Amino acid sequence: MSLAAYCIICCRRMGTSTPPPKSTTHWRDVRNIIKFTGSLILGGSLFITYEVLALKKSLTLDTQVVEREKMKSYIYVHTVSLDKRENHGITYQARKELHKAVRKVLATSARILQGPFADTFSTIDIEDHECAVWLLLRKSKSDDRAARLQAVQEMSETHHWHDYQYRIIAQACDLRTLIGLARSKDSDLRFFLRPPPLPSLKEDSSIEEELRQLLASLPQTDLDECIQYFTSLALSESSQSLAAQKGGLWCFGGNGLPYAESFGEVPSATVEMFCLEALVKHSEIPTHCDKIEANGGLQLLQKLYQLHKDCPNVQRNIMRILGNMALNEHLHSTIVRSGWVSILVEAIKSHDIMEASHAARTLANLDRETVQDKYQDGVYVLHPQYRTSQPIKADVLFIHGLMGAAFKTWRQQDSDENLTEKLSEDESKYTTCWPKSWLARDCPALRIISVEYDTSLSDWRARCPVERKSIAFRSNELLRKLRAAGVGDRPVIWVSHSMGGLLVKKMLLEASKKPEMSTIINNTRGIIFYSVPHHGSHLAEYSVNIRYLLFPSLEVKELSKDSPALKTLQDDFLEFAKDKNFQVLSFVETLPTYIGSMIKLHVVPLESADLGIGDLIPVDVNHLNICKPKKKDAFLYQRTLQFICDTLAKDLEN
Repeated sequence: MSLAAYCIICCRRMGTSTPPPKSTTHWRDVRNIIKFTGSLILGGSLFITYEVLALKKSLTLDTQVVEREKMKSYIYVHTVSLDKRENHGITYQARKELHKAVRKVLATSARILQGPFADTFSTIDIEDHECAVWLLLRKSKSDDRAARLQAVQEMSETHHWHDYQYRIIAQACDLRTLIGLARSKDSDLRFFLRPPPLPSLKEDSSIEEELRQLLASLPQTDLDECIQYFTSLALSESSQSLAAQKGGLWCFGGNGLPYAESFGEVPSATVEMFCLEALVKHSEIPTHCDKIEANGGLQLLQKLYQLHKDCPNVQRNIMRILGNMALNEHLHSTIVRSGWVSILVEAIKSHDIMEASHAARTLANLDRETVQDKYQDGVYVLHPQYRTSQPIKADVLFIHGLMGAAFKTWRQQDSDENLTEKLSEDESKYTTCWPKSWLARDCPALRIISVEYDTSLSDWRARCPVERKSIAFRSNELLRKLRAAGVGDRPVIWVSHSMGGLLVKKMLLEASKKPEMSTIINNTRGIIFYSVPHHGSHLAEYSVNIRYLLFPSLEVKELSKDSPALKTLQDDFLEFAKDKNFQVLSFVETLPTYIGSMIKLHVVPLESADLGIGDLIPVDVNHLNICKPKKKDAFLYQRTLQFICDTLAKDLEN
């Protein structure tokens, strides 16, 4: 404007002034105007060019940084000068206003040319192939839940990015996105940062000693009898172990009887197992979980987990503790920061079904975006273990029997031919859990849950001698856990073996008495019984002849034919089932079962397996193999599959 005003004034002067005596004066003024105007234009252009280039440099990702990102696992950020002299004066204010104007222009062009960019990323000048990373990051933090889920799914399905791009997501994503990626089947492992360095052990200390200190720091009063037993056993045995290590001799005093069973075991490893079993029980109490976290338990357990990679039992107990802690939402951020997610992701991708299922339980408890249910200790989801777009329309629950387990009870029948095939990890030839390997493929719309609880044949072989858990006690405990897992919210089929069938009957009777459990009754569609002793078993009658039954446990006593509790349960269930619209299918063994090397016993005879309602099918197998099909096309599995499909036909169609 000043330049234009000067030109106008000069022109007016030339137009109103008298003609110069000489023409040289006129051209001299013109030359002066041209020189002054040119210098202003040139200087202004250089200044604007400099400022635009400076702004562009400040808003452009350094290509050298990008190259370094391919090798490093952290993000570089340009520093800002702290010199206050650079932030004042006319020059600073002018540059600030100019940057504002150019930023608005860039933002406007970005919205026009690249519609997906918005707000946070609209002023960043990056290459086209980088856009997807930042767009998905922003989308994963959207207020719209559907948009967040879609962003996580797109990230998990991306396999063409460079290494540094996965690392950017790993560092920039929030907890919700990280857990979502961990529960996505196809996620690249580079999305998950390695655990941070673990603190070193204290001087003159060992993991065993620190584990003992962690256990001793937990509250020891107002505890369940079984928790007290495990805690006192672990503390006493660890004290003896430490004394032996420092004193040189090992003694089997106190409660050291379990060591006498196997002199080949390393005492320190055994003591660690005792401590972990006690911690499993403590971790079922929310306030004790807070204590474990505050005293560095997450780091100590991680160190123990890495140290015992060749000991599945140790790792499973650690996973049980972690899964219990994950039930407390306020501990989620701490669990993630401690680096457990990358370990859980590797575990859930394992071919070992037990390892994968333990990790899947923990991740499901951490995932509050898509999972509303909570899976307590002993409740394992076999399918789906990842996030899935497949709608789940019904639940199938597997309840094992006496001396059974959530996984081994439901394995394929062992034979000489498949002993070597087990090691090949080829589920098409042999499976260690047919509900997960076979049923999940045949019926993907089902949620398949397997339940685990401790049982024993004899009191002196019990893991917790002070326990006296009757069928009624166990049924209430399992019923509470299953309801917390959302059982009853959709149609249900119960699959049970041996004593597990008695628990199912008792759970349904208890649920019918509680209004808050009515959905379980209303949604029960069918029950499958594998050799369930509705009228008692011969097992208890042989207690005097079998060393394991020298002091029969309460469970075994309740299975005797003259058990009043068993007769009452049978009569009450038949009365309850009269007006209920659910289907029943029963299988029964026809071959005896060898118990030890001397006793051959027909555990559940035909007349005891007859519930009185539904179909009863005899099968030429023993009691242990009645729930273990030889192969996928065997009658046992195919008839079970047919029952499930027919019973849930209407529900699966809807």
